[in-house]
Amino acid sequence: MYYRFLILAILVFTFGCGEKGCELPKEIANIPVDVEIERLEKPFFEAETKADIAGFIKDNPYFAQQYLQQGEYPSDSAFINPLHSLATNKALDSLAQQAMSTFANMQEQEGQLEGAFKVLKYNYPEFEVPQVKTFVTGLGTLGNDLYVSDSLIVFGIDYFIGPEAKYRPQAYDYILNRYEPNKMVPAAMLLLSNRFNKTNFADRTLLAEMIGMGKAYYFVKSVLPCVPDSLIISYSDKQIADVFHNEGRIWAHFIEKELLFDKTPFVVNKYIGERPNTPEIDATAPGRVGTWVGWQIVRKYMERNPEVTLPELMAETDYRKIFEESKYKPEKKR
Repeated sequence: MYYRFLILAILVFTFGCGEKGCELPKEIANIPVDVEIERLEKPFFEAETKADIAGFIKDNPYFAQQYLQQGEYPSDSAFINPLHSLATNKALDSLAQQAMSTFANMQEQEGQLEGAFKVLKYNYPEFEVPQVKTFVTGLGTLGNDLYVSDSLIVFGIDYFIGPEAKYRPQAYDYILNRYEPNKMVPAAMLLLSNRFNKTNFADRTLLAEMIGMGKAYYFVKSVLPCVPDSLIISYSDKQIADVFHNEGRIWAHFIEKELLFDKTPFVVNKYIGERPNTPEIDATAPGRVGTWVGWQIVRKYMERNPEVTLPELMAETDYRKIFEESKYKPEKKR
């Protein structure tokens, strides 16, 4: 089999990838940042009357406008009535109770966000810490799994209950694997990276797409240095161990097939798009493997150019420069 499972590799990458010595430097750790996640699902599902819902909206106007899209409704009643029906729906209340139980204590998430925002404040002094709230969406009925803007982050926590959830999003298993509690903050930071990650829209090659996503994953790892790679890219521990072990073989596929500068959308999507695997390389190769390779290219580039700051990397749109200066060329392992 092309991908060989190695117990030693699993142990190395499960326990050693990004966790040892990942504490923030003092000059970053000392930056004053306070994060308190506001739990909006509780007052919402405690509402009994339409007046209660109106009060909830009045207390949370920005949330109602940005996340619940109040402006899309023709009148206040057209907005309040369906919200009241959902707030008093017993089936949805059951989902809400399980979500609130799963996320009864969010100190870990608050700590992750606080550290991430410290890194951002250090690199981008103008960065303003957004409000952070949680909500139960009815798996999309009331909002999205994640909402990230300059001033507001909302976690739809019912999406992230995990395999034990009574109700799960309608999605393929390889997508459902992302909806787990410990992947929620990394997913939000990946979305937040879009604010800083500059893109060269004129370059639509596979290499450009790989490095563009590689920059995004590098951003997440930079702001969440203690989070394992597997949680950032949503690969299993075995998949992470396998891709590291077979890095040279994966790279050889891109070189031998002359894929790096291919612009064909169908070809690019094979290695960047959402798929359960990448059979063009091997049946056991995970989907989006091109984005993982792009991440490794960016890592090598930053290792070879330690003077380059995170903002400079995120602003760089010369993907060929990043590739060439990375000198990325992993060797096949036997």
